[in-house]
Amino acid sequence: MVDVTKGCRVAARAAVAAVVAVAAVVAAAPGGAAAAEATALVIEGGTVHPVSGPAFVGRVVVVDGLIAAAGPDAAAPAGATVLDAAGLHVYPGLFDAMSQLGLLEVGAVSATDDQAEMGLYNPHLRAATAIHPASEVIPVTRANGVTHSVVAPLTAGDGVIAGQAALVNLAGWTVEEMALDPAIAMVIAWPEIETRSFDFSTFSVRETPFNEAKEKAEERRDELRDWFQAARQYARAADGGRAARDLKLEALAGVLDGGQRVVILADAERDIEAAVAFAEAEGLDLVLGGGRDAWKVKDMLAGKEIPVVLGLTQSLPAEEDDPYDRPFRTAGELVAAGVKIAFASGAGGGFGPGGPHQSRTTPYESAMAVAYGLDPDAALAALTLYPAEIFGVAGSLGTIEAGKIANLIVTDGSPLAITTQVRHLIIAGQEVSTANRHRDLYERYRAR
Repeated sequence: MVDVTKGCRVAARAAVAAVVAVAAVVAAAPGGAAAAEATALVIEGGTVHPVSGPAFVGRVVVVDGLIAAAGPDAAAPAGATVLDAAGLHVYPGLFDAMSQLGLLEVGAVSATDDQAEMGLYNPHLRAATAIHPASEVIPVTRANGVTHSVVAPLTAGDGVIAGQAALVNLAGWTVEEMALDPAIAMVIAWPEIETRSFDFSTFSVRETPFNEAKEKAEERRDELRDWFQAARQYARAADGGRAARDLKLEALAGVLDGGQRVVILADAERDIEAAVAFAEAEGLDLVLGGGRDAWKVKDMLAGKEIPVVLGLTQSLPAEEDDPYDRPFRTAGELVAAGVKIAFASGAGGGFGPGGPHQSRTTPYESAMAVAYGLDPDAALAALTLYPAEIFGVAGSLGTIEAGKIANLIVTDGSPLAITTQVRHLIIAGQEVSTANRHRDLYERYRAR
């Protein structure tokens, strides 16, 4: 990952707003529909699930990459390409709220692993600069209905500030084509008190005395506070033209006073409480990531309106005396308490392939939570609308409504069901092939 300035983030948000404004002008202008014929797509006859309202059988009209209309009697532009969805279902594209898509190909090959950089504090680094658009993992993921994701960097070792995450569409030849916002959030791994860790050199669990672990965590937290204090001083000096440019402090100053969302990864109850207190003291626009023990402090999170990007639901219990279904019930309990949640593949927890390879199964993380108390409508919203609201892009993503980016999936059932097939995949108004490496290998060996 390389250094870039925060100006790109402002430009990207302005560009998305400009596209929406242009579409509105085209739709309102006389002859606007005719002018857009060449890029118009009509999804006809399917059961449309807009998420923002009740389902209906009708049309979704897409013009120049945006949804122009949706409804039982929506008018279709003359000459538009028609996609017959009779007997099928139309949903908003699914949103993996935190992944490492495009940053890792093969875990055992270091040359293909760009999830994290050396150093403890890297606020100036951006995941967008390291995303590999030709990754084989991306087509596998989108074939299961995931059309966009927040791609977030990780920390190496005891790192604290990982860098800046990017919101991207999962289609495009270049990162510039994919990126909707190249710096949508700063990612911080809260220095936790860890008394147990896995030592890969001996392939065994290493025990650390509590006092030693606590001292180490507090040292890192003090350093983090020092970084924020330095960023404030830098911002004041820079405003007066008295500071030489410092990319790290410049990037960190961008999160002050809610200027950029901050995802703080924390799992244990005591660490969540400490991270929330820190965010309040620093005036941060906080999104809690991971949140393994968030159910223990759900009332506090609801009262402070702090959203949670959950770690993997399909996880083992953290403690020996936890019930087997503890991770399965967390999402439902948070929503019942009034906490806004989103599901993600890259916020920690779980088992299996891990990393970006887990992104394709994100819908089933939500499905598992439904089986243990989460309302089905909330489960779908937590894969579409809620993450868009959490990251401030609900004006352009998350539901099937006029003016929003046309990220859509056409399926033969609920996207939460493992038996459901994605028949058509539309990203930014363009149909994208669902072909992928998994399917290619299946067909090759099935015919053997």
